[in-house]
Amino acid sequence: MATPDAAKRPSIEDNASLPTSEETSTYTGPRKWYRSSLFNAFVIGGVGFMAPGLWNAMNDLGAAGALDPYLVNAANALVFGIMGFLCLFGAPIANRIGLSNTLFLGAVGYPLYSAGLYCNNRFGNVWFVLVGAVACGVSAGLFWVSEGTVALGYPEPGKRGKYMNIWLWFRTGGPLVGGAIVLALNNDAASKKKGKVGYQTYLIFIALQCIACPLALALSPPEKVQRSDGSKVIIKKEKSWKAEVKALWEVSKRKDVLLLLPVFYAAYFNQYSGNFKTYYFGIRARALIGFVGNFGTLLSSQLISLFLDYKKLSVKRRITYGFYYVIVLHIIAWVYGWVIQEKYTRNSPSMDWEDSGFTEGFFVIILWDFARQSLQNWLYYLLATKTDNISELSRFSGILRGQESFSQAVAFGLNTKKWKGGRVPLIINTVLLVLSVYPTWLVVRDHVPIEAAGQVTNEGATEEITDLDDKGKFAQGEAVGAKNV
Repeated sequence: MATPDAAKRPSIEDNASLPTSEETSTYTGPRKWYRSSLFNAFVIGGVGFMAPGLWNAMNDLGAAGALDPYLVNAANALVFGIMGFLCLFGAPIANRIGLSNTLFLGAVGYPLYSAGLYCNNRFGNVWFVLVGAVACGVSAGLFWVSEGTVALGYPEPGKRGKYMNIWLWFRTGGPLVGGAIVLALNNDAASKKKGKVGYQTYLIFIALQCIACPLALALSPPEKVQRSDGSKVIIKKEKSWKAEVKALWEVSKRKDVLLLLPVFYAAYFNQYSGNFKTYYFGIRARALIGFVGNFGTLLSSQLISLFLDYKKLSVKRRITYGFYYVIVLHIIAWVYGWVIQEKYTRNSPSMDWEDSGFTEGFFVIILWDFARQSLQNWLYYLLATKTDNISELSRFSGILRGQESFSQAVAFGLNTKKWKGGRVPLIINTVLLVLSVYPTWLVVRDHVPIEAAGQVTNEGATEEITDLDDKGKFAQGEAVGAKNV
């Protein structure tokens, strides 16, 4: 990214006090399918499908299928609190032990979380839920750093949106398959009322999540990735743990990173949606929402990803127009959500899918998820256009994903209490979203994508900066582009 003082911005490349070891792919043999960026997208997607994807499937039920949301919300607050710290420091860990090992460690905690829910559901055990939450928090922090780095850093620059969508299809496929399993096991007449899902549901999830661990080891190291366009994954590692932490601190102080903190904090704050399901829907209605709702998420990802790869517009314009698109979606989703919530506050329903008012409540969840997914895709695309150095990219994704995690920790903690009409969590979320608009716009306004800064283009050639400001001059970053050539 370039800001008005971009030529002076702190970056790892420009900081002479931080020794770096620059590596690029040195593999000169025949192309191997398991080293391609597409195969690695399938690996990261497959792990996402079985680990966090199935975790999301359980939570899509509302309170992970429990009768009451409060214990699960407390456990999830613990998950995301720990996850936030691991995301922040996950980049130095990943850069030292390798992305494959980081991804493996990022998968092992998920089946323990599911095992805790199984024991609670069947035997009433509480302590194992909290132990599983701690293990899941550690793993989740490492998973998100490695996943974000691979999803954004391995693909060819002109295919970022496409590969992000592959990653998202897999990760959403987890809740989709998980939702189908839950729906198949909880669709009889006895499930019309409020309650908890059968314990057999968790056994299937545990088995599938265990498969994610060996799959993670199939991920290629970045220096061995073979892109279809012949370009190389750029790696600039620090030479010591101390240097890694110092590099992380330098990135954390960047103006653009600080300005993005509010939107990353606001993006995933809405954990009231789980309470909304448990308050107003029966078991099988929650199962249906958890299953069908994923199609809306996939559609949202597909639409924004197609636009972000639309080559007839410059990268800068795609980012700018995407920003406005995301704002419009959030206005629609949140105005509608508030209207329905106030209706339910006056007259609290308990709905099955056969009830006449089911559709209007169902669309509250659909619109919230649709808007949130478009925002996530847009944000990570924005990050991917900040640097072509995968080591620095891991720091970006770790810092900002950490903020998402802290946000969710606070949100889940807030939802351990039953607020009248959900007004307190909904008001806080609405305010956060509104307050994040202006600082995010400042980042968008001053951003110069790495492609436009003279690094790479979709065809591998140098791209000229063509966006003009309102005075007819080149947008900020022109000097930086010349410097980076």
